[in-house]
Amino acid sequence: MIEDKPLKRTGTVLVLVDLQERLLPAVCGADTVVANALRLAKSADLLQVPTIVTEQYPKGLGPTVAALREVVSGSPVREKLTFSACGDPGFIEALKALGRTDVVLAGIECHVCVLQTGLDLLRLGYRVLVCADATGSRTAENCHLGLERLRAAGAVVVSTEMVLFEWLERAGTPEFKQVQALLK
Repeated sequence: MIEDKPLKRTGTVLVLVDLQERLLPAVCGADTVVANALRLAKSADLLQVPTIVTEQYPKGLGPTVAALREVVSGSPVREKLTFSACGDPGFIEALKALGRTDVVLAGIECHVCVLQTGLDLLRLGYRVLVCADATGSRTAENCHLGLERLRAAGAVVVSTEMVLFEWLERAGTPEFKQVQALLK
């Protein structure tokens, strides 16, 4: 059994997969997915958790959605043609350079790019946590199946709030108040 332990912000990388303008309108629950991805990205920035963004064939699917693009403007954006972000050697190099063991995944589509990225990260020895409420597919069933397969492979399925409160570790800090404001 995989040891489940709380996330530490010093050991985590946030990976936002393919939250792109032209793909989002087709995603079931896209508004919720984007809202939670924004919460994750803003909190990661505040708590100094590095973020890597991927874009699947941006020439055809457009860039990362504008609201998110503003928040992650200082983060590396990896363009890819492979469904798994790990198919891009630059993604793996960027991830390894950070020297962290936990990857929080969010994005679209759950049953394709998020799934294949997660499976590859697990094979590479990372602990993968997938934010179910910040992940989507064109159908709810495909999203559900993608999450089920990731869980069966060893990923931990979590919610945005679970990640944020584990990163925070405690209440009563200025950071807590700032993150709490993002949840309202």
